[in-house]
Amino acid sequence: MSDTSASVSPNTIGALGKAARVNVETIRYYERIGLMPRPARTRAGYRTYDARHVERLEFIRHSRELGFSLDAIRELLALSDDPDRSCAEADRIARVHLQDVEARIASLEALRNELTRMIRRCAHNRIADCRVIRVLADHAECAIHGRQPAQDKAKADRRDDANAARRRKP
Repeated sequence: MSDTSASVSPNTIGALGKAARVNVETIRYYERIGLMPRPARTRAGYRTYDARHVERLEFIRHSRELGFSLDAIRELLALSDDPDRSCAEADRIARVHLQDVEARIASLEALRNELTRMIRRCAHNRIADCRVIRVLADHAECAIHGRQPAQDKAKADRRDDANAARRRKP
């Protein structure tokens, strides 16, 4: 079976994995947690799959690629099994996920800013004077997680800038 599209009707777990581009162990896991329906079995006990399994597995894989949690995917699958139902709940699930993504982006942007700040303020002299090492050693020095009030943080930033400038002078 060289064709890997959803129109393929695989009958083995390996063919299903190939058709949906999902690892066989992942398929077994999804079956154990109930995301994938239990497949029919041959008399010899082998699992057998059809095109519906490919479609469902592709739905799960694509949802995971978009960052949806397994619980959200479970809810979305239940909704997709009831095509006449309103899509308001699916919309709500997607909106909640979008809020989570936006929060992670904001967190990553703050992380980028803090790393940039640490690197920029490093005088590149001795480890004893290294801003990167100081911030990592003292959580209060970190602009993201520090416990200093904003005014104290601004003073510390100005002091660090002045000290770094003095150390750079020959």
